[in-house]
Amino acid sequence: MDPVTYQRPVYYYETDRMDCVHHSNYIRWFEEARIHLMEELRFPYQELEAGGIVSPVLHAEADYRAMARFGETMEIAVQVESYTGTRIAFSYQVRDKATGVLRCQGRTSHCFLNEDTGRPVSLKKAAPAYHQKVLQALGETE
Repeated sequence: MDPVTYQRPVYYYETDRMDCVHHSNYIRWFEEARIHLMEELRFPYQELEAGGIVSPVLHAEADYRAMARFGETMEIAVQVESYTGTRIAFSYQVRDKATGVLRCQGRTSHCFLNEDTGRPVSLKKAAPAYHQKVLQALGETE
């Protein structure tokens, strides 16, 4: 699967007293890019929630390479790294749009839970149409 690119400016409130983006914001950007990817590939997160399924973060990691600053625009390339039906993982690369410099790269992994019970679910059983959309986006079949 090819990555999907999400663009966003760096806002002033995201910077700290050192005039660069605070590290916690990169994880937020990952989340924005993940939701964008899911919409672009026609398996939007809103459909999961409407079906009573949530997908919390199990793990998040980020490797910081260079500082991003207020006024710059970042391009976040995101792609599905793996999908099992019960878990999904994404990888991210944050680059400066103007220079192409890699600012950060990372990964998140998520599970699928029944919103009411908090118990894990398999999308293949709980949301088969959604499961098929994810497989199609990955170019996979069962």
